[in-house]
Amino acid sequence: MHLDNSNLRLDNQALKDEIARLKNLPPRPPFKPSGMEKATQPRPASPGRRPGRGAKRDQVTREVVLRVEAPPGSRFKGYKTVMHRELVLTAEVVRYKRERWVTPEGETLIAPMPIGVSGGFGPSVRRFCLALHIKGQVTTERLTDLLNGIGLAISKRQVVRLLTTDLETFAQEDHAVLEAGLVSSPYITVDDTGARHARRPGVTTQIGGERFTVFRTGKSKSRLNFLSLLRAGHEDYVVNEATLEYLRRQPVEATVVARLTKLQGQVFSSQMDWLEHLARCSINTCRTMVQSSARLGWA
Repeated sequence: MHLDNSNLRLDNQALKDEIARLKNLPPRPPFKPSGMEKATQPRPASPGRRPGRGAKRDQVTREVVLRVEAPPGSRFKGYKTVMHRELVLTAEVVRYKRERWVTPEGETLIAPMPIGVSGGFGPSVRRFCLALHIKGQVTTERLTDLLNGIGLAISKRQVVRLLTTDLETFAQEDHAVLEAGLVSSPYITVDDTGARHARRPGVTTQIGGERFTVFRTGKSKSRLNFLSLLRAGHEDYVVNEATLEYLRRQPVEATVVARLTKLQGQVFSSQMDWLEHLARCSINTCRTMVQSSARLGWA
């Protein structure tokens, strides 16, 4: 069955290539298959061996003690534990009545909203929509029907707003995960995979370790792009001993190395500040070697 499916996919791709050729569409880019796709496929079980169930590690959210009426003289023998798993999906609509006061000076005071509450929908609704839309590939129409079926009155336009606006908090969390993973992980794994989007080639870079994984999508898989991804959102430039040692191993003029040596330990807040300082030092920033030789790091 697996061989038949593979043959069907090959035949289907051949037909798509022929249609693209007849329509004078650009050919597919010569991207090699990514190793991440193989890693996501389940491993075949060994013949004659029953796969183990594995240990379940549930996080207990609530503990209830059930008591029984025992006759006098009985001895307590502890508890018999039973794990009960339940999924709670319910809509909660909270009406906040904010007090308003007028001071003797005529100033109006209004009670502040609780921390984390803003807009007409709470963070759990946004988290639910993002999880189903991104991880579960649920469309906005089905998300709207699902939420209304649970009892939460929401329109498709509001669902789209939850998915596309005010995502700075999630971006900051994503940068924090990458930074913490790079600092704490004993090893780092990297992989690239390519695909076309809007008739243009794109590249997705996977950076992961023992306890974290992040994905970054862009148009390039160059060394400079990879170094920028490892910066986890930081924009500062620093010239340290590792930078100068790297420059000495590259075909860079000695005068340029001497000028940059004077900048050792100095931190530049952004790439623009770094390039402007190179221009003031009469260093040609058009040279790719010089522009890429400064090691990116944190102050």
